[in-house]
Amino acid sequence: MGNWLGALKLWINLQEEYETFYFVADWHALTTGYEDTSQLRENRRQMVIDWLAAGLDPAQSVIFVQSDVKEHAELHLLLSMITPLGWLERMPTYKEILRELEARQISTYGFLGYPMLQAADILIYRPYGVPVGEDQLPHVEFTREVARRFNHLYEPVFPEPEGLVSETPRVPGIDGRRMSKSFGNHIELASPPDVIRERVGQMITDPARVRRTDPGHPEVCSVFALARIFRATETDGIREDCEHARVGCVDCKAALAEAIIEALRPFRQRRQELERDELTVEKILREGAERARAEAAVTLRRVREAMRL
Repeated sequence: MGNWLGALKLWINLQEEYETFYFVADWHALTTGYEDTSQLRENRRQMVIDWLAAGLDPAQSVIFVQSDVKEHAELHLLLSMITPLGWLERMPTYKEILRELEARQISTYGFLGYPMLQAADILIYRPYGVPVGEDQLPHVEFTREVARRFNHLYEPVFPEPEGLVSETPRVPGIDGRRMSKSFGNHIELASPPDVIRERVGQMITDPARVRRTDPGHPEVCSVFALARIFRATETDGIREDCEHARVGCVDCKAALAEAIIEALRPFRQRRQELERDELTVEKILREGAERARAEAAVTLRRVREAMRL
């Protein structure tokens, strides 16, 4: 749901005006989940179904799987030759995720270098804009630095892309941290109503509000943060009821869960139709990869020429 609010809604709007490329980053999935890849292909398929159900249109956007376009890997290799190691080590998200997932064995070359692969993923299509969440802006700036360095060393092949941040830049998970599958604090778009009610019921609220009669502080409450999105027209009343202890956290969670369920109802209906049509999803990905490879090949030809390869 965090991806839907923070990214997909922006993606759908962008495809109406621009040439857009959206891919499933299955190589990136290995950076934190390399030990068990048994569900990788199915997760890939389910993600694409989510995208299509949310409104991404293969007639307007190029939709494909990262590993189906090997040009990403070649550009990653070439750009890694010119990128200082210190640029990777100073990435704030690198240290943050290492700390958040300290129980996992992710001190690997691939994890350290994932911003480099991400830069290649972006630059291979020579874009002027990259839709990202607020936490990914340092990665866009890293990509701009890599593009600038390449253009200085060789020839001006790459534009320096700008980060395009959605109106919902950071969505809290049920534990108060940024919503992410890596943290296990997310709410699946495809979850049935009972699961959504259960997950919302687990959300962390104002830690200072111990009793029902205690006044609340909505600005520090994850439930209120989501209520601003899913109960937008009621926000002022929710804040006032919380601050004056007129509504308890349990009641607020219940109302939020029902609002989320209702907002996702059209999505669930479209998704069920796509689930029954496996051939269409595979056809979209196959045709998307062909279109992506054609554009990526143009970039790599320019890169090779610039590097005298």
